[in-house]
Amino acid sequence: MRILIVGGSGFLGGELVRQATTAGHVVAATYLTRPGTVAGVEWLPLDVRDRTAVLGLIGTFGPDVVVNAAFRQPDWGTTAVGAAHVAVATSGNGARMVHVSSDAVFSGRAITYSEDCVPDPVTPYGAAKAAAEVAVQAIDPTAVIVRTSLIIGHGGSAHEGRVHALAAGDMKEVLFTDDVRCPVHVSDLAAALLELANSGRPGVHHAAGADAMSRYELGRLIARRDGLDPARLPSGRRADTGVPGPLDVRLDCRLTQRHLTTRLRGAREFLRQPRSKGPPS
Repeated sequence: MRILIVGGSGFLGGELVRQATTAGHVVAATYLTRPGTVAGVEWLPLDVRDRTAVLGLIGTFGPDVVVNAAFRQPDWGTTAVGAAHVAVATSGNGARMVHVSSDAVFSGRAITYSEDCVPDPVTPYGAAKAAAEVAVQAIDPTAVIVRTSLIIGHGGSAHEGRVHALAAGDMKEVLFTDDVRCPVHVSDLAAALLELANSGRPGVHHAAGADAMSRYELGRLIARRDGLDPARLPSGRRADTGVPGPLDVRLDCRLTQRHLTTRLRGAREFLRQPRSKGPPS
């Protein structure tokens, strides 16, 4: 199978590239500023905001599957409009699209969200992700849209880096005790995305971890795994800061999990063991 990973140089994109290559697929991956490091991959520069460039690249590579993992939180053009460009080019070339979305499309008012819940974002990033979902579904009703949560890995994720900086005293922030998500391991998420790409299932799916927890609890689990002192992690409440964003958002993944052989582990399980080198992430 020919697979194109849009945003392949990012944290999730890099794991998708690694797993797809290991599985024997012909893989190309795009990057905005610098290519990734996985060998055996055709690395292609692309700005998804450029509709003509997206059409040209996808038409030239001729993929069977396109996974869109590209986003930039403050950039509507990349997150929303770019997703529409990818959907148009993918559909026009007869390929299957898998679009990565986020739990940021929800406000947190309902706390637990199933796949059929209507997005009600409260941040610009959430609004961009919600707009991307609408565009992808309108352009290609057969596309797969996968909402996920905080992505954790073998030390390479943004949240893991933040925990280390806070424990070292290099960052003057706090981990919120009232900001709840369902962290997912990057390896589990990538495997689920590739499995859905190879299935005939369209529409919205949820792929997040089995455990709901605060960012503070998650930070303490990461600290223990990495041999840091959890007591050094500062805590606080988002509700007391005025920082915008949803508080408690829990993706109900039971329906999607029934159709997957990939098991979406909870953070209390995948952070139980000391960190190993693991796959590149």
